[in-house]
Amino acid sequence: MNARPLLLLTAVALLTSGCIRSPIAMMPSTKPLTQGGYTEIGPVEETDCLWYLFSFIPITTGNNMQGAMSDAIKRMGGDALIQVTAETYYQNFIVVSRYCTIIQGIAVRSSNMPGPVMAPPR
Repeated sequence: MNARPLLLLTAVALLTSGCIRSPIAMMPSTKPLTQGGYTEIGPVEETDCLWYLFSFIPITTGNNMQGAMSDAIKRMGGDALIQVTAETYYQNFIVVSRYCTIIQGIAVRSSNMPGPVMAPPR
């Protein structure tokens, strides 16, 4: 049996698939917060992906950093994230590929401080 076609097919499959992962951003918080002016809810991670056919024809929508942050905040019931990191990764599976953004951080809820009480006009 000739193993050459099988070896060639394996080499092509390995060369046309792969994965790349890289950091893109780090930030202390998604909105201005004062020290002690929030309550930590817990760690959260959210991923948003865009799928491609043949690495260049988009077949879904997605891969939005802002959308992933909003989803992470909403999922935990907070209003901001602290200690935020964002990274992307790209995976190629010969026919389809995906490009994703990952947001990680700690969800927080701001403390609602009552404003000054004003007397009604006379």
